[in-house]
Amino acid sequence: MDTQSSQISSSQGFADGQNSAAKESKMSVHSLIHWRDPKKSGVVFGLSLLLLLSLAAFSVISVISYLLLALLCVTITFRIYKSVIQAVQKSNDGHPFKALIEKDVSIPPETFRKHVDTSLAHINRALKQMSHLFLVEDLVDSLKLAVVMWLLTYVGAVFNGITILILADILLFAVPPVYEKNKTQIDQYIDVVRTQVNNTMAKLQEKLPGAMKRTKTE
Repeated sequence: MDTQSSQISSSQGFADGQNSAAKESKMSVHSLIHWRDPKKSGVVFGLSLLLLLSLAAFSVISVISYLLLALLCVTITFRIYKSVIQAVQKSNDGHPFKALIEKDVSIPPETFRKHVDTSLAHINRALKQMSHLFLVEDLVDSLKLAVVMWLLTYVGAVFNGITILILADILLFAVPPVYEKNKTQIDQYIDVVRTQVNNTMAKLQEKLPGAMKRTKTE
């Protein structure tokens, strides 16, 4: 009994740790895209946009190679500079990156398992949703997906993947502040559109027997 209770308490503690970590990550992303700290948000937005623009102009291998080469140039230059300073001053400060070298950079097994479990939960949820859509468990949902995929064929004819990612990155950091400033007006327009979509879907469900069965059972 003691062993079972300890296992239950440890699993509950692990689940609580997962939930708290997920909440912290969501809060950090939320504060980032809402520009709570303008300096941090600006750095993240600038770096992400620069990376995507680099990927649009060069291959992935070239971008990674240039980034690593730039990092090596900085560290090698700093190491040579500190060595020259130590030789001139005849000091014995040691390796300039000694503190970083001695720092433990290994990933703890608990952290790795936590992220694996979280990723597995998302993958299983996605697989279940794909099964629901592609096996036509609900005809209306599958038709929605078909319409979205059909629209995306036109989007793909105009934009490539990197261009879409660049636009998504810009919108991700631009839309939340605009929405916060004009929340009332935007919500009114969203409610109007949502009402029209719900009315259209309700009329469509009335004409689909499979959708009516699902509505009745729910």
